[in-house]
Amino acid sequence: MICEYRDMADVVVRRVDYGYFVRPAEETGTGRPRVEPCLGYVVEHPRGLLLFDTGMGSHPEVDAHYRPRRIELGDALAPIGARLADVSVAANCHLHFDHCGGNPLLGRVPVFVQRAELDAARRTPDYTLPELIEGSRFEPVTGEVEVLPGVFLMPTPGHTAGHQSLIVRRSDGAVILAGQSHDTATQYAADQLAWRARRDGHGQPLPDIPAWIDALQRLDPRVVYFAHDRSVWIP
Repeated sequence: MICEYRDMADVVVRRVDYGYFVRPAEETGTGRPRVEPCLGYVVEHPRGLLLFDTGMGSHPEVDAHYRPRRIELGDALAPIGARLADVSVAANCHLHFDHCGGNPLLGRVPVFVQRAELDAARRTPDYTLPELIEGSRFEPVTGEVEVLPGVFLMPTPGHTAGHQSLIVRRSDGAVILAGQSHDTATQYAADQLAWRARRDGHGQPLPDIPAWIDALQRLDPRVVYFAHDRSVWIP
C-alpha cells in the first residue's frame, strides 16, 4: 500500500509495509491476541530520502513470542520505487526490535534517535536485540531537532521514555509520523479530543493526556500516521 501526501514543495510521504506480527493476548488488554501491522515511512525530500523506522529484527525467542511475517527492508522499499542505496538519512521512533530491525542494512547512513532512547537500549537488559544497536551510525539528539529543512524530530515520550515522532511542516499544516506514541489512530483521536476539551475550558474531570499533545496540535496537523495502525487521524 502506498500513501502519498503532496504539497507545493513536492515533498512526498510514503508508507512502507514491513509485514505484521501477532501480539499475544496478555499484551493487548482485551484477553485476545491481535494481529498488528509493522509500518515505516519514507519522506522524499529535495535534500534526500529519509526513512522513519526500518522494520522488524529477528531472534528465535522474539519470533516464537510474536510470530512475525516480515518483509525485509529492501523488499519493503521496492514497491515505492526506492532502494537501500537511496536512503540518505534515517530515524527510529524508538529502538524496540520492531522499529529498528533494518538498521544494520543501512551501513553508515546516519540514524537519528533521542539520546535517552539510545542510552536505555544500551544499558537495559532485553530492551532490544543487541545486534540492532551495534554497528549502526547513530546520531543521538536531545529534544526537537531539524534533520532536513522543514522536517523535525520531536520527543513524544510514553511508550518509551525516549520515543520521538517526525513532523513534516507544510504551508497547509503538518504531516506527523507518530510512530508508537499511540497504538492506534483511535487512541490518538481520544487524546486529541481531550486536548480540545481542555482548550475549550471544559470542566473537570477530564482524561489525563501527554503534555506533548499540545505541541503537536499547535502545528495544525493535517494527517497523523502510526507504526502499528493502517488507519490515520485527520481533523
